[in-house]
Amino acid sequence: QVLLVESGGGLVQTGGSLRLSCAASGRPFSIYTMGWFRQAPGKEREFVAAISGGSIDYADSVKGRFTISRDNAKNMVYLQMSSLKPEDTAVYYCAARRHTTAQAMSVLDGMHSWGKGTLVTVSS
Repeated sequence: QVLLVESGGGLVQTGGSLRLSCAASGRPFSIYTMGWFRQAPGKEREFVAAISGGSIDYADSVKGRFTISRDNAKNMVYLQMSSLKPEDTAVYYCAARRHTTAQAMSVLDGMHSWGKGTLVTVSS
């Protein structure tokens, strides 16, 4: 079992930037594919980005604006968000899953571990 704790959310104006962090504990961190998802009010949870070894994948809606990275020595994963838009407003969740790839991380099959989320609000 891996425990995930997100931080870094907040209120930002359109065009601004935020960096989300996720601290992981409980198992060797490097064996997990790590990812970020988000859920806006009234909408389903959606994939944002994932990283596994040297492989990275992004949702089309955030490509070129968001950057995912990880530090295996610190058991941390980050999401640098730039050029934020009001439609990026959501609760952002950190996720971990074994035995998958960055490209397959978006498939929600009940095998992901989740943090409790951090709220990002982008004002217009």
